[in-house]
Amino acid sequence: MSPKIIGISGSPIPNSNTDRLIIQMLKSSGVDYEFVKLSHINVRPCRACKACVTDNLCKVLDDFQELAPKVKESQALIIGGYTPYEMLDAYTKSFLERLWSMRHVRGLNQGRIVVTVVSSLSSQTAATVLKSMAAEINKEKMNHVAQLGIVGNVPCLTCGSGDNCDFSGVQKKFGPDAKASADLCSAVETQQVWEEASGLAKMIGQYIRGESVILPKVVSENN
Repeated sequence: MSPKIIGISGSPIPNSNTDRLIIQMLKSSGVDYEFVKLSHINVRPCRACKACVTDNLCKVLDDFQELAPKVKESQALIIGGYTPYEMLDAYTKSFLERLWSMRHVRGLNQGRIVVTVVSSLSSQTAATVLKSMAAEINKEKMNHVAQLGIVGNVPCLTCGSGDNCDFSGVQKKFGPDAKASADLCSAVETQQVWEEASGLAKMIGQYIRGESVILPKVVSENN
């Protein structure tokens, strides 16, 4: 049986905040789901070869070949990324680019429910990246119902050199006397977005199961 909802994480960090929030949403939906961690598979960027024009099948031979039919048959997607260098990560961007093969002429993703998630150190960066993701979702004419922001963590807290590296962000973020420690990391479970996302996913699941005719919509078409 094909999953009704697919969660896609572009975070390469094992068991990351992004992963955990997406999985929580999948579980809260109450419908069949699948979680995909893009760093565990091979989805390369679009090559702009246009070989998909006649049949909407991407000809790049990687794991998108297996993922695309699942996306096509699903009713909802949760797409989560993070923001290295204040931009969307390469894993998530590559996945979004490859959706082009499903778009033109037939619009195979049209109407599919989508929630976007971004983890970032900066709320301004998160807002900018979520806006860029929304532009892609809107071009697909998918039903973009919500965008969620996670407070991320500076990698210097756990890299092992956060206290003596000239490029460390620990002191910049936490003050001149701060010491690198995993104890300073912010867990998504303690953030407001955790409950918000869980409730949203529950409503999406009810809609998919036909238990409700009301689909939450907190993103305007102009975002």
